[in-house]
Amino acid sequence: MIEMASLLATEGIAVLTYDKRGVGKSGGVYAGPEVGTNNIDAANLNLLALDASAAAKVLLAQLPAYHGPLGLIGSSQAGWIIPLAAKKNRKISFIVLFSGPVVTTPEQMRFQFYTAGNSKFWDTHTEAEAREHIRNDADRYQFAGTDPRDALAKLHVRGLWLFGGKDVQIPVVLSMEHLDAMQAQGKPYVYQLFPELGHNMAFTKSREPVNLAIQWIKALHTKPQQR
Repeated sequence: MIEMASLLATEGIAVLTYDKRGVGKSGGVYAGPEVGTNNIDAANLNLLALDASAAAKVLLAQLPAYHGPLGLIGSSQAGWIIPLAAKKNRKISFIVLFSGPVVTTPEQMRFQFYTAGNSKFWDTHTEAEAREHIRNDADRYQFAGTDPRDALAKLHVRGLWLFGGKDVQIPVVLSMEHLDAMQAQGKPYVYQLFPELGHNMAFTKSREPVNLAIQWIKALHTKPQQR
């Protein structure tokens, strides 16, 4: 995330980025897909949320004179981790998610197995077919599930989700529908769909999603913060 952190910094946004536990220079034990599905077990997601909350505290400690909005930004799995972290840390006032699922962990897994990572998946399948599979497919692994809506329903932070219409890792339309439902309940959550982009939109040549996120974050300085 160094490239994105540097870009945000050039726009006047202070950033702290860190290696995931057990990766790079970070201590702890890495739990990822290479070592089993425990990477999205509720226990591991909660552990990673504690890390994110701690990182936010470290950043604030480096900026003692700062009293503006403090947020968390991430992609993919962060869709579960960041709402949990914001719930744990009341200093967090905004969240930004690139391709962050707003569905349960089992639902995401069912969708991911269905698409098999095929970038042309949407050329031959419909949303209705994907939705039916998500509803009825048997789970291949058993683990404690996480629904990000549980944490999001209890938060009053501002939230921005950025989705790619060609995403084959998370069910985007279902995620947007869930955000629509929370918007209807008064939650300050917004999203933007980029029809031609995929799951890794934060790391593509297109700067449009990142630029939108930057402008949205900057606008927070002119809006009253809620918690």
